[in-house]
Amino acid sequence: MGILLVAAFGLGGCATIQPIADVVDAPFALPAGKPLSMGEISRAIVDAGHSLGWSMQPTAPGKIAGRIALRAHVAEIEVEYDTRSYSITYRDSSNLEAKDGLIHSEYNRWIGNLDKAIRSYVQNAGG
Repeated sequence: MGILLVAAFGLGGCATIQPIADVVDAPFALPAGKPLSMGEISRAIVDAGHSLGWSMQPTAPGKIAGRIALRAHVAEIEVEYDTRSYSITYRDSSNLEAKDGLIHSEYNRWIGNLDKAIRSYVQNAGG
């Protein structure tokens, strides 16, 4: 019975490790008839990240570096965008068990929240 419990707990621990969930070429839902400039989109992405505790720093036209540090966990991403879509790509992390394309599920939750915030902030930009 002891071996069965150890095996069950071992499998339960693996449930917190998942494939890294990058956001790839997600289209913006822009306000009807209101195209946004690259500057407006950049500000919306930076503001969306800041609203969730991300440090967001534009690094080049169409690129923003993001970093979040919660307790002993750190994640670094890059957001690439144009006037139609954006991508969020994993860059680095510490204390999130990243290895071979897998990472702690908390990272994917952070990226999901950032994705939703970006969509919302861009939708409401310029208005």
